[in-house]
Amino acid sequence: MLGYVVALIKRSWRLFITVTKVMLPVMVIVQIGQELGLVDLIGRLIAPAMALLHLPPEAGIIWATTLLTGIYGGIASLSTLAPTFEMTVAQVSALCAMMLFAHAIPVEQAIVRRAGASFGVTAALRIGTAIVYGGAVAWICHWTGTLSEPLSFEWLRGSSMMSGSGDTGYFAWIQATAFSLVLTFVIILVLVLALDALDRLGITRRITAALMPLLRISGLNAQVAPVTTVGVLLGLTYGGALIIEESEKQNFSPRTRFLALSWLSLSHSLIEDTLLLMALGADVWVVLVGRVAVTLAIVAALARLTDRGSWATTRVAQQQT
Repeated sequence: MLGYVVALIKRSWRLFITVTKVMLPVMVIVQIGQELGLVDLIGRLIAPAMALLHLPPEAGIIWATTLLTGIYGGIASLSTLAPTFEMTVAQVSALCAMMLFAHAIPVEQAIVRRAGASFGVTAALRIGTAIVYGGAVAWICHWTGTLSEPLSFEWLRGSSMMSGSGDTGYFAWIQATAFSLVLTFVIILVLVLALDALDRLGITRRITAALMPLLRISGLNAQVAPVTTVGVLLGLTYGGALIIEESEKQNFSPRTRFLALSWLSLSHSLIEDTLLLMALGADVWVVLVGRVAVTLAIVAALARLTDRGSWATTRVAQQQT
């Protein structure tokens, strides 16, 4: 029993170190950018483009913050700007869908690159999909009058959960970062334990078998289904770490890694992140059903483009090196 526990902790620690080597330097760089006001500057530069997506200028600041810092950073930005604007449910749903498709790009796509897919290709895929999908939702709802009810964010003013204590000193940032890393290790430890239990009980095989029809449609390799499922449900960070480990064991092909990581890049943490943004007023059909359907269609298209004999196969292989 003791040997099992030690082996479990060692495996979790290896996964944690792999992820931390990517996360920590990027977190420091992004924090410096925030201190210098670069996040706010980027947001203001892209704000006019939001009008083309039928979204208010403030949406540019919120999405830029989300792109660089993650979902919680975007919500914190939304909380700060809450008194200055209103949006319809459709616009909130469109913005939240954009946040779900593309967030924490520096951290998450660095993990994707470490797992074996191109940083630039997967980042462009996420951002491009977010823009097209978000704009399509906002304009279609505007033309049809769907989800046109106004939605106020006044209730977000002064939210201590999202705004924090107001202390922006370096010691507070170090504390928050340390807590995030400890929490990451705990989650990885629980995840490894759960995966081992699922495997021993044969549940993993059953889940994989149940996913086979979906996998055949999307073109994803069944070997990568278990770890992809983890990322889809819990997050790209944990799914990416597992793909890194499994790739070393099973020697996944560049195409398999590219498709799995493309899926994870577009749709991950379906439970936590989706519920979080639905609490802001986003529509479930837009941020969950539509998002998964679009992901399925895109991955299926990528699978066809990268099929054996396709010119894109060589291109994908080159991107991994």
